[in-house]
Amino acid sequence: MKILFVVPYVPNLIRVRPYNLVRYLAQAGHRVTLATLWSSPEEAAELDALRTTCESILAFPLPRWRTLFNSLTAVPTRDPIQAAYCWNPALAAAIRAEAGNGYDAIHVEHLRGVRYGLHLVRHLRPPRPPVIWDSVDNISYLFFQAARQSPSRLRRWLLSLEARRTAAAEARLPGAFQRVLVTSKVDQEEFHRLLAARGQPPNVDVLPNGVDLDYFCPDPAAAREPATLVISGKMSYHANIRMVLRFVKEIMPRIWADLPDARLWIVGKDPDRSLIELAADPRIVVTGTVPDIRPYLQRATLAVSPLVYGAGIQNKVLEALACATPVVASGKSVAALNNITPGVHLETADDDETFARRVVTLIRDPQRRQQLGQAGRQYVEQHHDWRKIAADLARLYQEAAQACII
Repeated sequence: MKILFVVPYVPNLIRVRPYNLVRYLAQAGHRVTLATLWSSPEEAAELDALRTTCESILAFPLPRWRTLFNSLTAVPTRDPIQAAYCWNPALAAAIRAEAGNGYDAIHVEHLRGVRYGLHLVRHLRPPRPPVIWDSVDNISYLFFQAARQSPSRLRRWLLSLEARRTAAAEARLPGAFQRVLVTSKVDQEEFHRLLAARGQPPNVDVLPNGVDLDYFCPDPAAAREPATLVISGKMSYHANIRMVLRFVKEIMPRIWADLPDARLWIVGKDPDRSLIELAADPRIVVTGTVPDIRPYLQRATLAVSPLVYGAGIQNKVLEALACATPVVASGKSVAALNNITPGVHLETADDDETFARRVVTLIRDPQRRQQLGQAGRQYVEQHHDWRKIAADLARLYQEAAQACII
């Protein structure tokens, strides 16, 4: 198939969903043209990793002034700021011109990219290829949670306002596209609830995230550090900031009461200032951006994910499981993972005391850690292989294309 893949940010090892879907679609023999935006010279350089994978790449800059302008112009409208944030007229024109070149399907990712999909739906003359919107998550579901959790009254008000606008958009947007995708049943159910309230038929399918099983894997040569925990993710993301602060302030003191020498690695890009300050404790390391996260996952005793709120599949959990690293996670961290069994593939806990107790017990039980690590690896091999997910996506494209012909 010939696929035009529109994503409003450069796919990379952090933005794993578009990065791996593009790679594995191409490996399966599909011809993929990537249309994207870059916001820094580093992001522009990251496109080199995809040039041998993609048939062609359409890439345009998204300067800071443009995102600010887009956000301000969205304020007096009914549209969420997220839907306007990444708009670039030059990319829109290029996509519109390119879309007429015999594509079998057009894939548009995220609420930040949805305006490009709407632009194509409105301007391409039939017969046109199906336009599939990969929402990834139900964003209003995420924003409503963030609003409830924020300690700032102003931030709660702003998030609630954006959540209401986003929910209204998510209730009407699916009707513009042949198919809509999300990563989990939780997000699918939220979309269906919004659509049902408007009397709209459901057209939202689940396409889960995967993990690169060749890249994220156990390293037999890497010895596990004693009593060392790793918590990973993009550390400028509000849900991750809240997660880390809760873990350090509420859970780690309980762990230190039994294991005073226990250490914590906070690994991820662009840590917020509140997280950087945690490194004042010598038992805590805040790495910032690292060239490769795997050594931290492969050397830690345990990975922890005490997520307080969130949406979609948590890649941090999948990556740790793929490295055969035992995981202790909150229920919110694994709510989107189908077929996962707490106590078999990983341990779960939601209250602070139980979470700390699970961590301490596992640190003291190497045999149990080995059992969990092996079971976690087997789980991702069975349920989150990008090869299978990309094949499922290709079948969905074919079904949507056939429906357009009919």
